[in-house]
Amino acid sequence: MQLLQERSIDHEVILYLEKPLSKKELKELLHKINVLPSQVVRKNEAEWKALPNRNAMGEDEIVDALIAFPKLLERPIVVGKEKGVLARPIDQLVDFFI
Repeated sequence: MQLLQERSIDHEVILYLEKPLSKKELKELLHKINVLPSQVVRKNEAEWKALPNRNAMGEDEIVDALIAFPKLLERPIVVGKEKGVLARPIDQLVDFFI
């Protein structure tokens, strides 16, 4: 966020922990950043480790887990009108705006 502010880039913060994304919104977001659900899971979170079948889950099941436990979604994610980026590491965000 600091980088966006420093560069005076208009942005909106989506507080998805307070207002979780719908399944459709999450799938659209993943499409914009061009990643699979399994690529945005915070695998060190207790909620992920508590899922007994986590290592055998398909991508659709992972989407369901991300909806049920929004804290599992890696962040920050920055999106424009048509594309986006998982801004971790921050260099990916810099590259996104170049």
